[in-house]
Amino acid sequence: MPQYHAPIKDMQFILHDWLNLSAHYQKLGLEDFDKDLVNEILLQGAKFAEEIIAPLNREGDEQGAKLIDGNVTTPDGFAEAHKDYVANGWNAMLGNADFGGQDLPNTVAVPVHEMLNSANLSWRLTGMLSESAILAITKHASTALQNTYLSKLVSGEWTGTMCLTEPHAGTDLSLLGTKAIPNEDGSFSITGSKIFISSGDHDWTDNIIHLVLARLPDAPVGVKGISLFLTPKFLPLSDGGIGQRNAVTVGSIEKKMGIKASPTCVMNFDGAQGFLVGEANNGLACMFTMMNDARFQVGLQGLGIVEASYQGSLEYARDRLQSRAPQGIQEPSKKADPIIHQPDVLKMLLTQKAIAEGCRALALLYAQQMDVERFGKDQEKHKAKSVISFLTPIVKGFMTDMGSEMSNLGIQVYGGHGYIREWGMEQLVRDARIAQLYEGTNGIQALDLISRKLARDKGTMLEDTFELFNSKIEQMTNADMQTQASELLAEWLATATELKQQNAVDLAGAAYDFMNYSAYCLLGVIWLSMADTAEHSDIESIKLGKANTCAFYIKRLLPRKDGFKTNLFNGADDLMVVSDAEFDYQ
Repeated sequence: MPQYHAPIKDMQFILHDWLNLSAHYQKLGLEDFDKDLVNEILLQGAKFAEEIIAPLNREGDEQGAKLIDGNVTTPDGFAEAHKDYVANGWNAMLGNADFGGQDLPNTVAVPVHEMLNSANLSWRLTGMLSESAILAITKHASTALQNTYLSKLVSGEWTGTMCLTEPHAGTDLSLLGTKAIPNEDGSFSITGSKIFISSGDHDWTDNIIHLVLARLPDAPVGVKGISLFLTPKFLPLSDGGIGQRNAVTVGSIEKKMGIKASPTCVMNFDGAQGFLVGEANNGLACMFTMMNDARFQVGLQGLGIVEASYQGSLEYARDRLQSRAPQGIQEPSKKADPIIHQPDVLKMLLTQKAIAEGCRALALLYAQQMDVERFGKDQEKHKAKSVISFLTPIVKGFMTDMGSEMSNLGIQVYGGHGYIREWGMEQLVRDARIAQLYEGTNGIQALDLISRKLARDKGTMLEDTFELFNSKIEQMTNADMQTQASELLAEWLATATELKQQNAVDLAGAAYDFMNYSAYCLLGVIWLSMADTAEHSDIESIKLGKANTCAFYIKRLLPRKDGFKTNLFNGADDLMVVSDAEFDYQ
């Protein structure tokens, strides 16, 4: 099984050369964060991911999570790794300093999170959801709840979950049936069952804090009648210790295709004591704070899988001897040439490389906007929030689709060996698949992008996103590449603007095509911008690598946009004319 190595050099190029973090931090008043500090965090994060987390991945998949006597146990070494993670302060990277957090910029934390996803997707998932829960509690919970729970969550002493889905209520949360009955002491009794709850129970920490969507007795029907409740596994004591067990139990854990080391639980709430977060009947808005953060984090899972698959493919292609290269013998001392000299294999490797590095740049550009939203001034914060809203479904949907496509390419590079368990590539395919489904399927992401972020918005999100990418173009010095990037971005803006005029049904039919069209266009701009920046690099591998990979992307991957663009204006008549009975062969 290939050994994971964090792509430090590429991360440093994107952060320091392409995004110019030093100027970014100075503008935000974050002068304490300089290049040396960022590099040290990256190196230490890489060491933790490579030496502690990655070695657990294969065995974790083999062992899986288990439910024994009502309690969940995770694979050997997982809980201990979490303790190391917490002891070294990694869990507190993004936490508020008032509750023991480090208040690090997202541009520092996100590369570390990518490393963890590449190293071990199952292990990372628990911490990921805890960070999203912390964000929701920080933004919406009362001071009393924050004082009781945030320090423990930020430190990693406790973890958090998100409890939305029910057997009959997935995407359509208006069907949600979990009840919340007021108690005399101001708390609520929560009753109902939730499914697909990642890390709903485990053996990492003494307590688990569930954020649960439920309905009050007098709640309006539909999504306007949903409230959010903080429901701990154990009720805390006044001194911060663990009190009595709450009425929260694990009904079962799912037997899954992938991420087997992560316990996906059916959670039963039988009159469990919960506490209202935010205003009554405003729970969905509170939960979306958590969900939107999680959607970006799931996009990072897709990126993590792309990078892991690329590294495995590259290592194998360099070692595997098969036939002679069509351009002539490459290694005369060997009985055959490594398959990396085969054009078809090179095409697959370059596809993985272009997607990995392009998506990494997109993720870190997104993280830079997260920094601005947290630390910037009012107008800057507003624009950053607008860009984040527009890019979230693209990052989540496209990057997780790429996780599946690129991991399948990884198997293809290996040939028959890729299909065999021992090489580790088939696990990447299985682990990647869930990222296209949870936190809203990618079809839902596409529909959100085209119906809410494009059509229903007054144009602010689209314009602000255009301005951000155009600002990268304006910084370019290579006139030819600058013109090419400018024309590409202008085409995307014109197409999106025209598309807004379509009716709701045609927009829904074009949603997935628009998400992909947007992704390939914006990645094209990113690649041209990165190649321009790399022309000034003193590192030859960066200078040549970015130029050649950019040329490959523009020639072989960017044309994919044209097929998606064609479908944008074809309408949905051919879809809607088909009746249900026509699908039935019986």
